[in-house]
Amino acid sequence: MTYVDGFILAVPTANKEAYRKYASAGWPLFVDFDVLRLVEGWGDEVPDGKVTDFKGAVQAKPDETVLFSWLEFPSKEVRVACHQKVIADPRFEEMGETPFDGTRMVFGGFVPLLDKGPGGKIGHVDGFVLAVPKANKEAYRDMATMAADVFLDHGATRVVEAWEDDVPDGKVTDFRRAVKATKDEAVVFSWVEWPSREARETNWPKLMDDERMKYDPEKMPFDGKRMIYGTFTPIVDEAADGKTARRGVA
Repeated sequence: MTYVDGFILAVPTANKEAYRKYASAGWPLFVDFDVLRLVEGWGDEVPDGKVTDFKGAVQAKPDETVLFSWLEFPSKEVRVACHQKVIADPRFEEMGETPFDGTRMVFGGFVPLLDKGPGGKIGHVDGFVLAVPKANKEAYRDMATMAADVFLDHGATRVVEAWEDDVPDGKVTDFRRAVKATKDEAVVFSWVEWPSREARETNWPKLMDDERMKYDPEKMPFDGKRMIYGTFTPIVDEAADGKTARRGVA
């Protein structure tokens, strides 16, 4: 995997099954255009934040649930071609109306900074979006690489950190507004995969107690107060090879 399309959206909670069917129906179309993987994560624990949060990012209503989703591509070129082909394909129109408000969907393209771990079928996801000063890109990569090792040591199966590449401004919502990014900052779309919710809950306290996770707030390469995060349970997890196999990034 060398390119990611990331999405955040708000779906009426009552439409959960309709959304799952809608997303699943689109998978054969994506496969035909060389998409490697599709994951749709239904909000599990999505906390309110003091400055930013996932609900605010998509202006979620009380009767809506936040989704954290992504598509994986073998290259940016494949991603660009896929977008063009999907829109032109009659099967796209046949999928019908979306069971959510598309005007509030947040989306963008990202290049992986790191992709560590064997991966596999996902049971639970920690999702993050944050703004990092562009000048701190390598410092952030170093910190994220160390943190990924800690996650993997404590039961996670994969950690991905992806750096802003094609993140458009939206009329209602967008990634930059979601984390109040300034002109000198880039948006990072990141997630941690776990084999199950139980594995995540069991290992999280150990992970937080690990000395390697003791950061000095003054030395963080980004503003943690504007980071948005939550946990999600996949309702769709499809891979082109049927095995959720992938290629990592060093």
